[in-house]
Amino acid sequence: MGLLLAFSPFIMFFIVERLAGPVAGLAAGALTSGVLLARDRLRSRWPPKVLEVGTLLLFGALALRAAVEGAASWTAAEVRLGVDAGLLLIVLASLALRRPFTLQYARERVGAEVAARPAFMAVNVVITGVWALAFLVMVVADLLLILRPEAPPWIAIAATGVAVAGALRFTAWYPAETARRRSRASEARPPP
Repeated sequence: MGLLLAFSPFIMFFIVERLAGPVAGLAAGALTSGVLLARDRLRSRWPPKVLEVGTLLLFGALALRAAVEGAASWTAAEVRLGVDAGLLLIVLASLALRRPFTLQYARERVGAEVAARPAFMAVNVVITGVWALAFLVMVVADLLLILRPEAPPWIAIAATGVAVAGALRFTAWYPAETARRRSRASEARPPP
């Protein structure tokens, strides 16, 4: 639930952007990110999560830029490209810093002994990589709508839906599958 909740700023952005325009959508995303950070602080879940801080900075910066330049200066596809590219950069930065963004959420679901294992980090690197791939698909779909304005918008919506659903499904499946494989491998080894 934690990882899904972390994406609520993007859900709010999408809903509000459709109803009230890009500046309002970006502001709603920033506000939702701020609420998540405040909630974590009140619950003593500190330090803050990489994704939540990055999301607040991303939506805040884009909302400020849109407010200064005026909403009319960006198309809806360009705003979504900014959001999706920013999200991709956050995820890639978390990998480059060797702190995959999924790690903080996964640690909340396991004991300290499991979280300390090298395999735990490896699983989170793979899962974060899959999320990066999903966000790359979204960026490419946004670029398609910018470069080919005649393309139907449902293409980007479908690509986003499939990419996010696939990443969510993989996130749920992969840790259990990895544990099953590890268990089968240890059972297959002859006793020392």
